[in-house]
Amino acid sequence: MTLALRYAARSDVGLVRQNNQDSAYAGPNLLVVADGMGGHAGGDIASSLAIAALAPLDETEHGPQEALADLERTVEQARQDLVHASEVDPDLAGMGTTVTALLRSGNTLAMAHLGDSRAYLLRDGALNQVTVDHTFVQHLVDTGRISPDEAETHPQRNVVMRVLGDFDVDLTPDMSVREARPGDRWLLCSDGLSGFVPLEQITQVLAECESPEEAADLLITLAMTAASTDNITVVVADVVDPDDVEASWVSTSTQVVGAAASEMSPELARPAPDAAEDASRRHDDDEDDEDDDARPAPKRRPWIGVLVILAVLGGLGYGAWWAYGWTQEQFYVGVADGQVAVYRGIPQSAGPLTLSQPVRLTGTPVDELPAYWSDRLDGTIRASSEAEALERAERLIDDALPTPTPSPSTSPSPESSGSPAPSSSPASGSSPAARDEGAEA
Repeated sequence: MTLALRYAARSDVGLVRQNNQDSAYAGPNLLVVADGMGGHAGGDIASSLAIAALAPLDETEHGPQEALADLERTVEQARQDLVHASEVDPDLAGMGTTVTALLRSGNTLAMAHLGDSRAYLLRDGALNQVTVDHTFVQHLVDTGRISPDEAETHPQRNVVMRVLGDFDVDLTPDMSVREARPGDRWLLCSDGLSGFVPLEQITQVLAECESPEEAADLLITLAMTAASTDNITVVVADVVDPDDVEASWVSTSTQVVGAAASEMSPELARPAPDAAEDASRRHDDDEDDEDDDARPAPKRRPWIGVLVILAVLGGLGYGAWWAYGWTQEQFYVGVADGQVAVYRGIPQSAGPLTLSQPVRLTGTPVDELPAYWSDRLDGTIRASSEAEALERAERLIDDALPTPTPSPSTSPSPESSGSPAPSSSPASGSSPAARDEGAEA
């Protein structure tokens, strides 16, 4: 049984960045995501050079024994290309990129990984992160300094310790071989997705979307909805048995997205970073352009562009509608009208659209809670149903507010047994029973 891939690659500049420094490649035998280092000169060039170096691997048959060695050798060649490019153009000094790549050889997948882009595998309904982030925060987790939950919000979570860079240092990537099984779904992504969209939401999308194209489009939409501050790039690929699916379910064309799509031709012949060769290439291109001008102009078909635009808009609209519907199935504990409240949705907004609204007030004023407990009402207490959210809210209130114990009273003497005993209890309006009634109102 020889397996094949069906794949989709997508990339978006995001909501904050001015240019896209991510690149990705998807072909019949090769999947790659490269995240150019933000803040460094030439991050887009670094990711493009990495894709250009790796792309020729998609055109060659690799035996199971050779695939891993070929992939590691080519990653090293990409590093040398970055070093050479920065030597030719000093303005590019300091550029770097992550690399996460899968090279198919028969029924196995060779993997190379450097940086904090990620590879996930959905198998039998369970999603597992296959790669380990090469970051300072991951090092703290591995050494027991912080917990995985603390790593999600650590201020230095984006500090990468190992990348493909132009510095002349040998940083060996993580290399491994994985079994490919029919029904597997792989996700390769930059941290513009994994750093902003919860793992549970990624799992739901990968499990429920029928095609890689639908899943990739929706993941981009969800990252935008989550207000991702980085470029967003995803490659989704299904492992299929060609004998069990229609021919259309096996991808054969090459997909290049992000910076690499604009830096080089679709064929991705590796560009030489030498300035003289680049100038010669541009001169040859100018001569070709003059020859092209002598030929009749091709007939234009503007309706094709209109159909493409409508299809893209329709896909984005469906993705946004699905994402909004998913948010309205979520609940969390927050504050409304000065009270502890249950909200439907997620504590975020998408432009002018607010993605949550209060659906239940508990009646407990927030200012009655100690500061530590009131600080927890920031939308991080999540639930899958309104009843579960209300239960968590009531539990928080019970934990935050101590139950007063009755004040001791002097037993009445026989002489005063007919008179009511004096009470030192607070006024009835502030009794525990009154507070409970307010919480249930």
